[in-house]
Amino acid sequence: MIRIRRLNCFDIPKIKKMISYLGNTEGAEFTKALKNEILLKAQNLLPLKFCFLPESFVLVSGKEILGLITVAPTSGNPYKINITRLVFLQNMYDVGKQLVEFVIARFGARGAVSFNVSVDECHDELRELFIKGCGFRLCSYENLWKIENFNPTSQNKAPFRYCQNSDAAAVARLYNSELKSIYKPTLERIKTEFREPFFKGFVNFYKNRYVLEDETKKRIICYLSITTSDNFNFIIDISKNNAYEISYDEIFNFALGEISKRKTKFCAFIKHRQYNENADKFEEYLHSKNLNCIQTKCVLVKDFYKPVKQSAIAQVFSFGEQLIAE
Repeated sequence: MIRIRRLNCFDIPKIKKMISYLGNTEGAEFTKALKNEILLKAQNLLPLKFCFLPESFVLVSGKEILGLITVAPTSGNPYKINITRLVFLQNMYDVGKQLVEFVIARFGARGAVSFNVSVDECHDELRELFIKGCGFRLCSYENLWKIENFNPTSQNKAPFRYCQNSDAAAVARLYNSELKSIYKPTLERIKTEFREPFFKGFVNFYKNRYVLEDETKKRIICYLSITTSDNFNFIIDISKNNAYEISYDEIFNFALGEISKRKTKFCAFIKHRQYNENADKFEEYLHSKNLNCIQTKCVLVKDFYKPVKQSAIAQVFSFGEQLIAE
C-alpha cells in the first residue's frame, strides 16, 4: 500500500541509505536537518499564518521509503511555500510527482497562494517533472558567480548600515521597483519578508542585512544581504536603485570586509537575478572582473489565484407538458 505521511524518527536510517551516495559531510548535514524537522509536529496544529519552520513528508510502500519532500514557508510570508528538498529512488519520477502534488494540495487547502522551487538548469528531467507533471511555469533564472581573485578598481567601501525592521517597507519598494514588469505579479515581495525573523534561532541559515541611504533625501538606495548555512560559503545579494550611480566595487568591498570579520577563510558568491531591470548591466560588470558563473537555476512558480466573488445566477428549467395557447 502506497501512502504519504509526515517524516518520523524511525525513517532516518532508511533515508541515510537513500542518500548514501552523498559525501560524509553533506550526508551528515542532510540527516541532521531532517532530525530537527521531526520535532515540528506541533506546528501542524497551527494555522498557516503562524508557521515558519520546514516540514518533511515521505512516500512509503509497505515498509520501504520511496521518496521524501521538504517544504518551507517564506520568512515573513507563510502563504508563499518553497520546495527545498526532493528525494526519490533512481528514475522514480512518478514518486516525485506524487509528493509535489501532495504538498500543493495540502498547503493550498490551508491557504497557500504560491509554490516556488529552484531547479538546476542541467536537470532536464526534474524541470519537466515540475513543468509538465505538476503545472509549474518557468519564470526566470538565478545565477551564482564565485568571487576569485577579486581586484576592485576602488578601495573605498560603501557606507552601509545595519537594516532595521523599520526599513522593511522601503526595502520592499526598492526590491519590487527593480523587477522587470512581466515578473512583478509573481515575484513581488511584501515588507514582512524583509523583517528580521522573530524565531531566527530556529532557521537553518544565518543572514546579515544592510542598507545604503541617500544622505540628502534619507532614501534607501541599496539593500545588501549576506547569507550562509554552513559558516563557510557566503552568498551576497544586492538590490539597488538604478537612478543612482553606486559603485559595485564599493558594495562588494564592504560585503567581503563584513565576511572577513567573521571568517578568515571562506568562499563568497554573488547572486545574479536575471529578472531584474539591471541584470544585463550587472552581468557585464561580473564579466569585467573575470568571475565565473558556477551555477544557473531555473525559478519555477505555481500560483493560486482567488476568483472574484460574483452574485449567484439561478437557472430554471421546466419539465413536463407545456400548454400552448391557441
